[in-house]
Amino acid sequence: VQLVESGGGLVQAGGSLRLSCAASGRTFSLYTMTWFRQAPGKDRDFIAGITGSGSGGRTYYADSVKGRFTISRDSAKNTVLLQMDSLTPEDTAVYYCAARRSPLSTIVAVNPGSYDYWGQGTQVTVSS
Repeated sequence: VQLVESGGGLVQAGGSLRLSCAASGRTFSLYTMTWFRQAPGKDRDFIAGITGSGSGGRTYYADSVKGRFTISRDSAKNTVLLQMDSLTPEDTAVYYCAARRSPLSTIVAVNPGSYDYWGQGTQVTVSS
């Protein structure tokens, strides 16, 4: 599986961005898809995830983004989206899309080590 992120950029505080992650392959619906982010000098942190379509596409969020970010998947387009609203400077980071083949899982792993496939990352910068 190859993952390619897009949609990052510079936005003012309070603004919105939508990130997209395009996945290759014909079994996209079997993968748990997640978004992580990593700020300079910090660990790579889980922010949002969605289970495979067969598991109901359940969504999970880190407390820091709950109510502001929305993850969704479009299996027809092999794409996972991250809608980010009410952005703050603390959201500034490189955002990574990750995938893990887990067709029956109803939960989302939050440890980066649980994921087999990663995108190259996209920079999000929020100015104050």
